[in-house]
Amino acid sequence: MIQNNKNTNVVDMEALEAIIGFNFKDKNHLLSAITHRSYLNEHREAKQDHNERLEFLGDAVLELVITDYLFHKYSNKPEGELTAIRAALVNTVSLSSASESLGINPFLLMSKGEARDTGRARQYILANAYEAIVGSLYVDQGYGSAKDFIAKTLFDRTADIVEKRLWQDAKSRFQELSQEHVGVTPTYQTLNQEGPDHDRVFTVGVFLGKQKVTEGRGRSKQEAEQVAAMEAVKVKKWAD
Repeated sequence: MIQNNKNTNVVDMEALEAIIGFNFKDKNHLLSAITHRSYLNEHREAKQDHNERLEFLGDAVLELVITDYLFHKYSNKPEGELTAIRAALVNTVSLSSASESLGINPFLLMSKGEARDTGRARQYILANAYEAIVGSLYVDQGYGSAKDFIAKTLFDRTADIVEKRLWQDAKSRFQELSQEHVGVTPTYQTLNQEGPDHDRVFTVGVFLGKQKVTEGRGRSKQEAEQVAAMEAVKVKKWAD
């Protein structure tokens, strides 16, 4: 996926375009979408931008596409339920999973430090890259191509979310299961926050008593708590 050429990492753009399913008019749009800010700190010779602006744009396009899709697919569901389903479909876990399924991970351009991290931090980078790819498609080819990409990679995840009621508030679900299985109410603690004010990332731990069950990351404390609760159900193997 990445070829070494005189100490400069060169991405196999044709291979990347093949897994995304689109040929870009300006391949720099796609190259920027997979470039993490940390990569540019180590590679001053790189000419492309990092992906944060494209991620910002892609986030807005993604929300519109998913909202339109859910509005027409579930014509009888109330606004509150549609909002919860949308949140479950576009959260960090879902988007990073979509990126991994496509095979985006080997193409990511990151610093050596970021590249060594395969945990929650990588999950967040993968989710951001997905949004940046949506943004790059919108810039390069317009709304239609961005929508087609989202439809191909996310729409089929909706049925599972609805059927298994994964859209339900994860904190409430984990609390019910915790009280049922161990008679303890979970607590949440902010473990870390990083990034600038406009792009802050929170890491929250979920605890049963003094025992930390797992962690979650998100762009707000509330999102991080939801991710932590969702992961905690899996860790404890309390899922239906």
